[in-house]
Amino acid sequence: MAATDMDRVTVNDAIELAARAPSVHNSQPWRWLIGDDSVHLMADWSRQVPATDPQGRDLLISCGAALHHLRVAFAALGYATLVHRIPNPATPDHLAAVEFVSAEPSREDVALASAITRRRTDRRAYSSWPVPAELLDLLVERAAHEGVIAIPVTDTDARYRLAVAMELAAERQQRDPEYAAEIAQWSGRSRVSTDGVPAVAAPAGSEHHGDTRMRTFTGGELRESPVRRGEPDAGELIVLATPGDDALSRLRAGEAASAVLLTATELGLASCPLSQAVEVADSRILIRDTVLDGAAIPQLVLRVGWAPTSAEPLPASARRAVADISATL
Repeated sequence: MAATDMDRVTVNDAIELAARAPSVHNSQPWRWLIGDDSVHLMADWSRQVPATDPQGRDLLISCGAALHHLRVAFAALGYATLVHRIPNPATPDHLAAVEFVSAEPSREDVALASAITRRRTDRRAYSSWPVPAELLDLLVERAAHEGVIAIPVTDTDARYRLAVAMELAAERQQRDPEYAAEIAQWSGRSRVSTDGVPAVAAPAGSEHHGDTRMRTFTGGELRESPVRRGEPDAGELIVLATPGDDALSRLRAGEAASAVLLTATELGLASCPLSQAVEVADSRILIRDTVLDGAAIPQLVLRVGWAPTSAEPLPASARRAVADISATL
């Protein structure tokens, strides 16, 4: 069925859900072009955060997450999608062309679409309840369906090496004055801001959750949930990795990140993307060589776990309006 057979309101609704995807600093670096029988995902390089993401790795991963959100949204609305990724190498901003075919939504389609509006980036400490192995296996399976390797780092030695790489990246970035200025620009936003990291969604000051170094944002106001003193944080770390490191690999990694995060939300898990460790070349290489045994390229780290029962609900971060991120071809 062609896009012209769809109500434009339906197309806009799908794009609105796609815009709920996580992105580096909530920069939302995407645009959508709507054709007669397709929707096209374009990278918006004007929204790159160069001190954090000098190579545009995070930007492409963010766009991949939005692409998967769009696919999920259309599936729940009764349309399977045929995606042509990087359809024209001569036009690198054109990341995907999406066509549609009528299809009955599955229960999984509806559940994942419902998770889009409930997913939050939860930067707080998680509870001491372990994540069952069968749930981690499901997250790995969902990433594999997107062509990406997901590695839960459950081995003690590998987890230590990952933590070292995350510390290295954080220390390198925090010594960079341009990075500090960029973080200040994109964080501490008010509730009504349509981009950036809201103050209510970021902890105040530097945070460690167990062995895991979290990114430090300025102007954070998020309070930790009350937990029993001495209770360990049982959050799991999952590395998303790809055999290659080209634009297609990064786009795919973003789609897998979306699949894992939405599945985690569906399962009742809290989650948080941790891109800092792969933004610095030395720490990225360290993860590749000491955690992945040189077999794949790390693209993103995801943290998942159970939120404490005392955790207050997190507000949804605002997003740019559909009219600001889409246009008709």
